[in-house]
Amino acid sequence: MTFTNRRELLASAIAATTAVGMTAVAQDPNPATAAAGGVNSMKGRIRQSVMGWCFKPMSAVELARLGKKLGLVAIEGVDANAYPDIKALGLNISLVGSHGFAKGPISTDNHVEVEATLRKSIDIAVQFDAQRVITFTGMRVSGMRDETAKQNCLQSWKRVIGYAEEKGITLCLEHLNSRDDSHPMKGHPGYFGDDVDLCIELIQAMDSPNFRLLFDIYHVQIMHGDVIRRIRNLHPWIAHYHTAGNPGRCEIDENQEINYPPIMRAILETGYQGYVAQEFIPTWDDHARALQHAIGVCDV
Repeated sequence: MTFTNRRELLASAIAATTAVGMTAVAQDPNPATAAAGGVNSMKGRIRQSVMGWCFKPMSAVELARLGKKLGLVAIEGVDANAYPDIKALGLNISLVGSHGFAKGPISTDNHVEVEATLRKSIDIAVQFDAQRVITFTGMRVSGMRDETAKQNCLQSWKRVIGYAEEKGITLCLEHLNSRDDSHPMKGHPGYFGDDVDLCIELIQAMDSPNFRLLFDIYHVQIMHGDVIRRIRNLHPWIAHYHTAGNPGRCEIDENQEINYPPIMRAILETGYQGYVAQEFIPTWDDHARALQHAIGVCDV
């Protein structure tokens, strides 16, 4: 046998093995089993959640039922009116929404609304034992210097953080990418907190254990890369994680560039015990199977 033939034979064997594995995941007829072999066989070391907006028009309760079957322990990004039904299913609320990414504390014109919304969200988090509330910087204001933008954000958050501390709730500042302009939820051109180091600077200036970073792996990959090193370096300030494939905020499969299993292992190595929420926009026809696959990929 020639070297070329041996090489071709080896390549053929690897391809066949990979195809069998992927077919088992993609064609599993039972959506109530996770890609790793079923809920009962899941390692469960990563506490997985799902972001509700990605799976619309599936209702929050319908998604919660599916997530429960697939081995998720929580859900987020859904209307608070659905929280009682979700809790009744045995799922946690991993993150409570608040003022949104566009209208943030970067502008003093927004301070009253932002602070009232954060306080209301803190109360909801307490009611449903959610522990974390999301916050954002907001979009850049034309002509505003970065230092002014930082101070505006800090002034507003500092009027709320004492209430969060009193209630035992952590505010999670999300870093977003400003590079992808292809879709309103794939990127956010003009977002002030698009530099994860700037977000850490703001968090350190807040000087509170109840103000931390929401590390969105997809957004960090687009803006910075070097994801695992950043997780290792920044983990003392990280309180929540989001996933998605890049480019396109798609499934976390072999058609995108982020290698999620070693990232999940790196997260575990930091001692992290919070949630990792799936926040990809499904492109597969079967959205349930797409979620099933992602859960299996992250179940390291």
